[in-house]
Amino acid sequence: MADILSLSKARKARDRAAKDAQANANRVRFGRTKAERLADEAAAKAAARHVDGHRLGTEPPDQI
Repeated sequence: MADILSLSKARKARDRAAKDAQANANRVRFGRTKAERLADEAAAKAAARHVDGHRLGTEPPDQI
């Protein structure tokens, strides 16, 4: 015979699992410290400066 299932408990368990999944996704997405974010931002700026410094024709018009 099939087990008797409380629909309200099943619904609550389903909703709880969905909230846990969303919480895990948010931890991955936003779970970095301010120092980590600033370090990554500084590294990205340094890389952009490095690439821009190696482009041809990037001198200002008054120095050509």
